[in-house]
Amino acid sequence: MSAPRLTVPLVVETPVREPDGMGGFRLAWQDVGQLWAEMRSGAGAERFAEVGAQSVVAWRITVRAAPAGDARRPRPEQRFRMGEGAAARRFRIEAVAEADTLGRWLVCVAKEESLA
Repeated sequence: MSAPRLTVPLVVETPVREPDGMGGFRLAWQDVGQLWAEMRSGAGAERFAEVGAQSVVAWRITVRAAPAGDARRPRPEQRFRMGEGAAARRFRIEAVAEADTLGRWLVCVAKEESLA
């Protein structure tokens, strides 16, 4: 495998449960750190969600490797964020695997979801 071109800055976010003030919890996202990545889009699809049609695109996101259990290694419950504010794009991580036999790179299979 040739070295990927890590040209896209992404923020790794992890889910955090916060009290909602009424005895329950809500899901919030906390920044963990920033990684540089190579992104390759895959197949797209449309599905129907609670608020109407939703566009779903699969992505292969390659980043530098970190050992399993290391805080710098992305995990499936986390997501990547590209950009800031309302215009930010979010990619939910579904799986993480080594991309090469030497373990220098990780491939994260992620889904970008947006309202159609």
